[in-house]
Amino acid sequence: MTHAGKNGLNPPEKRSGFVLTQQARQGRQGLDFQYWLSTDQGPVRWLVRDQEAVFFTLAEERQQVQELLRSLFSGNAAANCWRLQPLQLTDPQGRSVDGLYLNQLEALYRAREQLQRFGVTLIEDDIRPAERYLMERFICGGLQINAGQWQSAGAGSRWQQLEQASIAPCDYRPRLRVLSFDIETSMRGQELYSIGLYGVLANGRDRQTGPDKVELARVLMRGAEGSSGDEAQEPLSIHYFPSEKALLQAFMDQVREFDPDMLIGWNLIDFDLRFLRAKAEQLGLSLNLGRGGGALKWHERETGWARVSLPGRVVVDGIDCLKGATFQFESYSLEAVSQQLLGRGKKIDHVDQRGNEITRLFRHDKLALARYNLEDCRLVWQIFAKAKLLDYLIERSCLTGLMLDRVGGSAAAFDHLYLPRLHRAGRTAPPYASGEAGMSSPGGYVMDSRPGLYQDVLVLDFKSLYPSLIRSFLIDPHGLYDGLEQDAEHCVEGFNGARFSRRHPILPGLIATLWQARDQAKAEQNEPLSRAIKIIMNSFYGVLGSDQCRFFDHRLSGSITLRGHQVLMQSRDFIEGLSDDKSSYTVIYGDTDSLFVWAQQPPASVESIDPVLLGKQLVVRLNDWWRQRLQAEHGVESWLEIEFETHFQRFLMPTIRGSERGSKKRYAGMTVDQHGEPTLVFKGLESVRSDWTPLARRFQQQLYRRVFLNQPYRHWLKQQVEALLAGQCDDELVYRKRLRRPLQEYVKSQPPHVQAARIEEQQRQQRGELPKYHRSGSVSYLITVQGAQPAEYCTASIDYQHYLEKQLKPVAEAILPLVGDSFEQLVEPQQSLF
Repeated sequence: MTHAGKNGLNPPEKRSGFVLTQQARQGRQGLDFQYWLSTDQGPVRWLVRDQEAVFFTLAEERQQVQELLRSLFSGNAAANCWRLQPLQLTDPQGRSVDGLYLNQLEALYRAREQLQRFGVTLIEDDIRPAERYLMERFICGGLQINAGQWQSAGAGSRWQQLEQASIAPCDYRPRLRVLSFDIETSMRGQELYSIGLYGVLANGRDRQTGPDKVELARVLMRGAEGSSGDEAQEPLSIHYFPSEKALLQAFMDQVREFDPDMLIGWNLIDFDLRFLRAKAEQLGLSLNLGRGGGALKWHERETGWARVSLPGRVVVDGIDCLKGATFQFESYSLEAVSQQLLGRGKKIDHVDQRGNEITRLFRHDKLALARYNLEDCRLVWQIFAKAKLLDYLIERSCLTGLMLDRVGGSAAAFDHLYLPRLHRAGRTAPPYASGEAGMSSPGGYVMDSRPGLYQDVLVLDFKSLYPSLIRSFLIDPHGLYDGLEQDAEHCVEGFNGARFSRRHPILPGLIATLWQARDQAKAEQNEPLSRAIKIIMNSFYGVLGSDQCRFFDHRLSGSITLRGHQVLMQSRDFIEGLSDDKSSYTVIYGDTDSLFVWAQQPPASVESIDPVLLGKQLVVRLNDWWRQRLQAEHGVESWLEIEFETHFQRFLMPTIRGSERGSKKRYAGMTVDQHGEPTLVFKGLESVRSDWTPLARRFQQQLYRRVFLNQPYRHWLKQQVEALLAGQCDDELVYRKRLRRPLQEYVKSQPPHVQAARIEEQQRQQRGELPKYHRSGSVSYLITVQGAQPAEYCTASIDYQHYLEKQLKPVAEAILPLVGDSFEQLVEPQQSLF
């Protein structure tokens, strides 16, 4: 029954909500779980009181566990904080387990540490109590509140509190309030200049509520009100404050007033929030940005990687979110990503010099600084909108139960979906990463290629190969545990001694549900949902194959990858066996889930068939063959589905440099659309590699296009070499390469980009600027006659011979010998001129 609160609150009997944040706290009689929800009626703080944390130990170790815990908690207030209870569960080896229940957080941590110290086997001890509460109730993002005690949070508060709730899973997508914010600071990161705020009420997918609504666009600026020579631009809401303390307090007030569900930004945690946290501490303030006045909590590892938590508000960094959603950019700077996605960038023209420019604007043109600050906030939101990142995060949470701010988390997603189903099947997970190791569990199968320049190459691709293998061959942790206890005739044989029970497999069922949901998402053109499902399904193999994951076991991962090898090789043999006097099929390359088939037909034959039709016929025959074979040999339904993906009218498979052997994961091809327009596709070659210069990439694109289209190229190639040696291509000679660790950690290895970075840091230090590569970063540099130098501080002459030998020559030598030509013979006269 729903009860009215003390303020007479009477909400509807049922309400849908979406979990934003979760937290376990110590209560008076147990653990209290606090969940903040987004609902159509506003935010809700849902409290679940007097709970216990639980993990599992082996029943055969019961006496040792009891003795250790009695000794640990004897004679103090925590003596009654734990209980050990036999359960109707077994571990993967069939051993009975006990549940260890604790009603104090401190006792949970101490008990876990004590038992580990004495070698007690602990099972699922790393699952956080508040996460387990949702997980065991199958809550994934959305939930339905059927009944509970409601009360208002008090005057001036926009949220309600819920206790003693009856809840159930439901399919619900929230409409979130999102605040994009960005700070501007002095060049050395010591002074806070301004904070830009851009608040949006985001429209969820398929909701009849109109477009996203901008509700806040404001800049909080330190100092006296300034003026600008450019007053004609659109009016701007700027609030001025006399001190950093007043500015920071106003920022907290604005966050509380706008009351966002989500805070977003660019490098938000590592720069903006790190700075604000330090500044608040310096000023004696608590950074209370959470709902209910909750303070920012900072969690940092020794590696320097940090995450934050706020009660009731999700914190999402745009860079991490794009990477998690599998977007790839050469640079993840806000300028680079906004230019690529939105076609526009920042308000400051010389982005590389923005530190000096921001300080100049703060002192002399605060209005221009405010526009720049607010534009950064707007760009971040528009990137989120363009890439549909909000929809992606929501869909991912609805599928897996992951919190919206969780970066990566494939193992946690697997746990959330798999563990409650495993428990209901009568088993616990194994002790962490305790599965069988030392067996064959290779990666995807990559065939030796046949190098050459081909015509009519068909690409056949297995749709979600690893998930389809799991589904077809019933590959499943629970199925493995059961299968090893059953006769072989009741199982499907795997690899490395594995066999999988045919009875009630868990993982194949999860795959089937996700597969159907993705097909529906594609039909509805719901790209964020389709993307989320693909990432989740493909992560399942990694969870089973990584020794950092709970269900690691080479019998599981090997049964996926070795079966994949078998499927690819036998598919190749089947296709090549279809050759006859009318058509010849040769598989010239294969990689994990794709086959590249060279389809040869008699030249100018009356009976020749359109290569696209040939490709479609091949996949029908191959799918039928696998369907019949799996049923006959294994008694299972085949979910293998090979699709015709591409017809390359021309195709190049290069050799390994300096060898006659064909390369792997490197090729180029040309497709032609229905209007006869050619498109070049490059994989692993210079044209798509960020560590090659723009010159090499352009040169490869244009040279390959000419060769593929049978156009003259010799005179053009000579002109390109002449232009390079004459200094006409200097703006295309900049290398960009990423430092994978802080610059100071490069001690023995001194590659060119490290040398250039050291020179740049010396120059920045002399100019009083902050270090640029103290964590990592992308280095832009040129090769000169004096070695590598940073592009921004280059003083020596460019080494054009280097670019000729190391950039143009490798590109040309990959294709020219296949058409009977030689790069050296073509360019020798040009070199002599310079």
